[in-house]
Amino acid sequence: MRRILLFLCAWLAAGAAAGGSVVDLAGRSVAVPAKVERILLGEGRLVAALAILEKNPVARVVGMMGEFERLDPAGYAQYQAAFPAIERIQRLGRSSGDSFSVEQAVALAPDLAIFSLEGHGPTPKDRDTVARLEKAGVAVIFVDFRQEPLLNTPRSMAVLGAALGRRAEAEAYVAFYEAEMARVAERLPKAGNGGGAALPTVFIENRVGLSDECCPTMANGMMGRFIDFAGGRNVARDLIPGSYGTLSLEYLLTHQPDVYIGTAIGAAATAEKTPNRIVLGAGATADMARASLKRAVARRGIAELKAVKEGRAHAIWHHFYNSPLNVAAVQAIAKWLHPARFADLDPEATLRTLYARFQPVPLSGVYWVDLK
Repeated sequence: MRRILLFLCAWLAAGAAAGGSVVDLAGRSVAVPAKVERILLGEGRLVAALAILEKNPVARVVGMMGEFERLDPAGYAQYQAAFPAIERIQRLGRSSGDSFSVEQAVALAPDLAIFSLEGHGPTPKDRDTVARLEKAGVAVIFVDFRQEPLLNTPRSMAVLGAALGRRAEAEAYVAFYEAEMARVAERLPKAGNGGGAALPTVFIENRVGLSDECCPTMANGMMGRFIDFAGGRNVARDLIPGSYGTLSLEYLLTHQPDVYIGTAIGAAATAEKTPNRIVLGAGATADMARASLKRAVARRGIAELKAVKEGRAHAIWHHFYNSPLNVAAVQAIAKWLHPARFADLDPEATLRTLYARFQPVPLSGVYWVDLK
């Protein structure tokens, strides 16, 4: 796998250098300007991907969606403190492709628009948006950190490196990413990913505390792929065809998972106002995170899960589902599912290295927590 992806990175970079074009994650060959000076972001959180390549990730950004500050206010605050100019970037919509303003986007005279295959901004399904931007002379490329995150994170970084003239930076990141992913893959038996033994079953509860509905989850995509790669069997995988959906509480109680994982959308600054949410991310402390997880799993029904009663319950920062830093989350999950196999694996060290080498803001906070 590593050789294939490294070859892909080299091929994409060579294509950009020779012909001024890249093949994006939608399979489109896109001519990119030799000098990109003005960028649109289809999701504000793509700033984290730009930060892997650029010392000042917002310097070239003239417009972006506004979901970053709305959905991850603590993470946004870190970037705002480091790069105050992020506040002056024109917001082109709130948190959906329908809210994206093509008129405002064109008026900014961008050279390049970076969109995602799916998410909170324009996608390939928004053909009219793409056509109008291209008619205005804007190159549009699609990346993906969400739909198939583990497959497409290296590919997306390669595309961005080629499009932005940051190939060396992209290649350095991909090399680190694949080496850290290999530390998980190489310890899991190849035959059936379990050597004949039953894989631990996992229920991942999506966006805990966002609503009273039970039980939203991720399946074939997003963090569902993290469970697959880490040697677990997602209880939702064969029941929900898409990336996310809902399982009934009755199903969970009659098909008890071995491990419970909740995704955290709570923030330290608003913990008292949203007590049902798990608090993780920038500014969160271990005590705060564990207390919020204890409250979350004390809810009716969830408290009756054997995994919760026996302490095999964990929480993880929700925004890993759509982040180039997802390798750290994969390692944390692998350690939860196979503690003996990964006794010496240190996901926290991996996350510290990711921030030290590839992010312009410091690692501040806790990004996963155990119930015990």
